[in-house]
Amino acid sequence: MARYIFITGGVVSSLGKGLSSAALGALLQARGFSVRLRKLDPYLNVDPGTMSPFEHGEVFVTDDGAETDLDLGHYERFTGVAARNTDSVSSGRIYSTVLEKERRGDYLGKTIQVIPHVTNEIKDFISIGDDEVDFMLCEIGGTVGDIEALPFFEAIRQFSQDKPRGQCLFMHLTLIPYLAAAGELKTKPTQHSVKELRTIGIAPDVLVCRSEHPIPQKEREKIALFCNVRPENVIAAYDLKSIYEAPLAFHREGLDQAILDAFNIAPAPKPDLSRWEDVADRIFKPEGEVNIAIVGKYTRLEDAYKSINEALTHGGMANRVKVNVKWVDSEIFDTEDPAAHLEGFHAILVPGGFGERGTEGKIKAAQFAREHDVPYLGICLGMQMAVIEAARNVVGLKNAGSEEFDHESGDNRFEPVVYHLKEWIQGNHTYRRKVSDDKGGTMRLGAYTATLKEGSKVAEIYGTTTIEERHRHRYEVDIKYRDQLEEKGLIFSGMSPDGRLPEIVEWKDHPWFIGVQFHPELKSKPFAPHPLFADFVRAAIDTSRLV
Repeated sequence: MARYIFITGGVVSSLGKGLSSAALGALLQARGFSVRLRKLDPYLNVDPGTMSPFEHGEVFVTDDGAETDLDLGHYERFTGVAARNTDSVSSGRIYSTVLEKERRGDYLGKTIQVIPHVTNEIKDFISIGDDEVDFMLCEIGGTVGDIEALPFFEAIRQFSQDKPRGQCLFMHLTLIPYLAAAGELKTKPTQHSVKELRTIGIAPDVLVCRSEHPIPQKEREKIALFCNVRPENVIAAYDLKSIYEAPLAFHREGLDQAILDAFNIAPAPKPDLSRWEDVADRIFKPEGEVNIAIVGKYTRLEDAYKSINEALTHGGMANRVKVNVKWVDSEIFDTEDPAAHLEGFHAILVPGGFGERGTEGKIKAAQFAREHDVPYLGICLGMQMAVIEAARNVVGLKNAGSEEFDHESGDNRFEPVVYHLKEWIQGNHTYRRKVSDDKGGTMRLGAYTATLKEGSKVAEIYGTTTIEERHRHRYEVDIKYRDQLEEKGLIFSGMSPDGRLPEIVEWKDHPWFIGVQFHPELKSKPFAPHPLFADFVRAAIDTSRLV
């Protein structure tokens, strides 16, 4: 039966609960334990699938098709454990399930209340897979004191009481601000945060304190005294040059030892940190650098492309180079020459997105990369825009476009090179969708198999002709234009097993130009870089040597 670690946050949001949870999971793995990480979010959306990237950052997709919080990306990148639908839940999903049960009559006429019905549903969710791992790490989104998070805090309080003594532990992240005018660190916000937590029946066992300055022993003892935790369980978390330094930094601070001591696990297995020492070595001792432009539409918030940014870092680690990323808003190409913004970069990446805004700029970025032999990686919408660019400027279909933003134009000359996917197969199930369907959860989501063309660049990169990658889209490249495009050199080098859906395209005579309908960034890890990103960065290195 698993031991449970509940991770909460206080004082302010964005302290790094997700990163801290992922790093702790990695440290427990390094000591030989199996782990699984979960995220419990207080918002009322059923999932983040319909939330703006500016509002919530990227949507991370699991193999089984769940649209989840970006923290699950951290969990996967640090532990290598593939996330599942049962690793992410929101208040919206919990309430939706409770109301569905009420409508069916499952509660036998009882009055439905937050306690016990909502809290019981949360506890049932937490318990899924209880016997599969040694440690279950559950992060509670938001900050203690948030009204919408109260059912989750109450649920984990009850859960810890339901379990045998010593099977649950609470880890609380807080902020230790530094007042420059006074020249000192202030512990009062942490004291108040812990007091707030204790008023709802939760006493933290371990405190992780974010700080920009070293926390002296005297201050740690003060925090321990007023927050009723052991001094050795007050863990400092300082700002780092790289997030991948976190496991080593937390180990130096004694976080993993504090956790094992709190669970009375003795003697504690010695950690094998060689994986993370190698990761740190590759990050901090690069043997060169490359400059890559990401031409997207959500560039005002880097978290909107979190996994892409990390996957590029992993690709750099695989080649022992530093990847310098420049975010370029695709909308500026509506009025400005792309060359002025893209010349000098060693590679160009065009990521996914939804809606018409900025798409013409993405098409121009693909054209620039094709015409100037710059390595290009198009992901999801980035692939579709590359195909439209080829159809317009190489094949001669001047009105080529996508049904996503042109289907209401009424122009009979419109060539829908990209169309709304109405039917597809996953396993033994056939999915059917209409344009008028609800937006949430109605896309082609999760892991799908693709067959690669023998002798193609992607088959060489993957080292196989059968792959499985994660998808998140509702529009597809139309196969009926394949012959025209391939005659001009744009090869459909990856297809769905039934041959109906294009998965990968590549320019035959280009140094490195690949578009993929899926999201390879979601499966990349620092200790196992995705082969597409590793080879993309290698191509950028080749370009840098020619400049």
